[in-house]
Amino acid sequence: MIFPLKILTSKQIQQTDFYTIQNEPIKSIDLMERASLKCFEWIQNKYDLSYTFYVFCGTGNNGGDGLAIARMLNLSKYKVYCYEIKLGNNFSKDYLVNKKRLELEVNSINQIKHFPIIENHSKAIIIDSILGSGLNRNTSGLIKDIIFKINQTEMEIVSVDISSGLFSEDNSLNKLDGIIKSKYTLSFNAPKLSFVLPENQKFVGEFNVLDIGLDKDFIGSLNSQYYYLTKDFLLKRIKRRKKFDHKGSFGHLLIVSGSKGMMGSTVLTSKAALYSGVGKLSILSPKCGEHILQTTVLEAILEKNIGNNYLADIYNLKYDWLVVGPGIGTNLETKSFLISLLKKVKKPIVIDADALNIISNEKKLLNLIPANSILTPHPKEFERLAGKWKSDIKKLNLLKKFSNKYKLICILKGANTAICFPNGDVYFNSTGNPGMASAGSGDVLTGIIGSLLAQGYSPEISSKLGVYIHGLAGDFAKRKFGVTSMTSSNIQEFISLAFKKVLI
Repeated sequence: MIFPLKILTSKQIQQTDFYTIQNEPIKSIDLMERASLKCFEWIQNKYDLSYTFYVFCGTGNNGGDGLAIARMLNLSKYKVYCYEIKLGNNFSKDYLVNKKRLELEVNSINQIKHFPIIENHSKAIIIDSILGSGLNRNTSGLIKDIIFKINQTEMEIVSVDISSGLFSEDNSLNKLDGIIKSKYTLSFNAPKLSFVLPENQKFVGEFNVLDIGLDKDFIGSLNSQYYYLTKDFLLKRIKRRKKFDHKGSFGHLLIVSGSKGMMGSTVLTSKAALYSGVGKLSILSPKCGEHILQTTVLEAILEKNIGNNYLADIYNLKYDWLVVGPGIGTNLETKSFLISLLKKVKKPIVIDADALNIISNEKKLLNLIPANSILTPHPKEFERLAGKWKSDIKKLNLLKKFSNKYKLICILKGANTAICFPNGDVYFNSTGNPGMASAGSGDVLTGIIGSLLAQGYSPEISSKLGVYIHGLAGDFAKRKFGVTSMTSSNIQEFISLAFKKVLI
């Protein structure tokens, strides 16, 4: 599979299905079988024969997938119960074929009183294949009642292609009480846009992308501004070191960071930059941080600033590659210092934390930032920069508008971190976990990205690779520490392993 994955609209997915059927060529029932087999294999790898499955099927193609999965489970000696929810007067042709193939009774639910009594226990799994990705209106009536009943069971739910009731893109007008709350979603070939938006987490759960062999050339011809970032894409863009390379081959980065009581952010940013391979590292901090930095970041060169407890005066150094912001505070003298820095820099820089907070209070400073500089706000920082939003779709539109207006790369941190480029393209990250929601995690990300920029990676690749490595390091930290006890220092410790993993 070629990565990054394009995130397609429901209409584009239908076009891709049709094109694959016409040009592979393959019958639609055989493509359904291929998709169902991928789902079955995922289910079989996760659940042993001690599990019982309750398969709820609509009478469209999504239901056809469910029936085929039920058949495969039954043939493999799983205990399976199958239920049909009529979606209208017309049944999908492929649904009817799979119903004939199924050597199981299919129980019809024509009224809510026919909903089965399901014993809620840890070895019972619901397969949701009621409604597919083409849904464009709110659920209602019997279907909504059935979805409510399924959610009430509090059992693990595995949804085929998409959680029933969820729209593929914009759910801002959807009625949320009519959507299945999945534990896992098995998506075909690519995630849907709704999967990577925080407001839909309770419906999507953990999503898994299954390659069902849709035509890759046709997918490549489709227009999309949304992508899902994974290892295979980055592997071809990461630089490999040569025998006669030296420290001068890997850049010299200046980190402008720190104030009294906030030097930890400087240490985290600096060590992350070093672990990410920068050749030389300098740090510009107030005098209060000198002893801390000399004893914690042994490889760094310290630059002088006249400020005692915070950065002051004007920026008068000559560095091409800079990170600015972690822990600098927002007092007036530091603000004046930051303005002098922004007036002097000519190449893209990385801006984070308090530097963003200073800029958000004086937005004309955005016009001083060199094009293609990288901003790394968390949601609250982005709200201060760009304004409030009422839904995740509106947040995305605001992100694209902001990035385009100021010609900046904006990394909106969080689950499936969104990297937005001035041309409107948005890349969602595939690594990371909730344990990374910890103070200092963003400082680690900033150090990684700054290091890559100094090593000669473009701002675009520095952003994508930096976000991916940061999340992957967090995933390794999770394995050792779990999500509750993980700290940003733990993430930093696994940067080396993350780079090693990407290079394999």
